[in-house]
Amino acid sequence: MKKVLTIAGSDSSGGAGIQADIKTITVHGHYAMSAITALTAQNTTGVYGVLESTPEFLAKQLDCIFQDIYPDSIKIGMVSNKILIEIIAEKLVEYEAKNIVVDPVMVSTSGSKLLKEDAIEVLVNKLIPLATIITPNIPEAEVLCGIKINYEKDMEKAAMIISEKFHGATLIKGGHSSKDANDLLFEKGTCTWIYGKRIDNPNNHGTGCTLSSAIACNLAEGYSILESIRRAKTYVTEALKSNLDLGKGSGPLDHCFAIEGNFFGKE
Repeated sequence: MKKVLTIAGSDSSGGAGIQADIKTITVHGHYAMSAITALTAQNTTGVYGVLESTPEFLAKQLDCIFQDIYPDSIKIGMVSNKILIEIIAEKLVEYEAKNIVVDPVMVSTSGSKLLKEDAIEVLVNKLIPLATIITPNIPEAEVLCGIKINYEKDMEKAAMIISEKFHGATLIKGGHSSKDANDLLFEKGTCTWIYGKRIDNPNNHGTGCTLSSAIACNLAEGYSILESIRRAKTYVTEALKSNLDLGKGSGPLDHCFAIEGNFFGKE
């Protein structure tokens, strides 16, 4: 069994963060482990409180995981301050971690920055360079490359700039587009478009977390970066198509749409 570690915050309502990651990893047939960077009080209508892990406790979580059950791949989600980002980077280097997927959560859907400038600087200079692949959305890609992205050619230019700076593969997610769900992979000097249809479902809380976790699962299986993305994108699309409808706001995906077995549901 492959082992996949998620390093992220906890979503008390289960739609994103650690909870979405664990569901995704489990559905892919892997063993899920977690290092929690923060507890959040949130639901489908918003985030109402955040309690960060201390640097010492986050480091202890990572030590316990790497020294006992070494992960085959790692997904890193939102980390809220520079000291925690530094701890994660140090531990990844110390334990020679592999197959690292960084979802650089910096900008909200509304366009608000979620990280302070000093935290973004540490993310860019210490954590992202360790990544096998990073998965920014368009607003986050704009922060990383320093240009405005309006068209497909802008995405291609941005991906080149980002990959030249950070050397790993870059997947710019096109989910902010109102017309389609086309993503762009830039890897080893080559741009590859991964096309997708926009699913008419307002319940899409946690799609970014889910996609990056699914990519990590496929990398753990030994798939190439491109094939890992394609398989992950199919999983997210099907989870959206399931049309789960929970909560009063933007609800979660149906991460478990594909579960089968003797212990699922009633006979």
